[in-house]
Amino acid sequence: MAPPRSRAPGWSADEALELLYAAHWRHLVRLAVLLVHDIGSAEEIVQDCFISVHSKWNRLHDPDKALAYLRQSVVNRSRSHLRHLSVVRRHADHEGPPPNAVSADETAYDHARRAAVLEALRRLPRRQREVLALRYYLDLAESEIADMLGISRGAVKSHASRGAAALRVQLAAELEESR
Repeated sequence: MAPPRSRAPGWSADEALELLYAAHWRHLVRLAVLLVHDIGSAEEIVQDCFISVHSKWNRLHDPDKALAYLRQSVVNRSRSHLRHLSVVRRHADHEGPPPNAVSADETAYDHARRAAVLEALRRLPRRQREVLALRYYLDLAESEIADMLGISRGAVKSHASRGAAALRVQLAAELEESR
């Protein structure tokens, strides 16, 4: 929940971020989980985004767009996190097999259906995964997604259509295998 437009300029960073945190923390963490596949990393990413917005609060041209800025920050930091992991994995591959470390929080996603959907999402190309997460999880409009990701509305439609089709195929195949 963003501060009301008429009072936003007078709100301190602490007051505004407290409201944003209370209203949007959980949704932003879920978005990050869909992108980075790890709840611990997702929570850190979102925390870092809130800290960043707090430190830049007085420089925001439009405090009403703080939530959009937070969402964009989560997407960008998730991308950076994934790039960092790929570099770490490349170096680890040269040093031997990586340890089998599974987050304890992963057990929260033990439900078969949710796990299947998350796994299918993980297999999608990055852009399709981002578009689907923003469209169906955050329920953003195509124009909002296009602005956030810096692509055209047509590209959003295309990525969403291809991603949804790929998910249907993957989930149908997994359902057949489990029978």
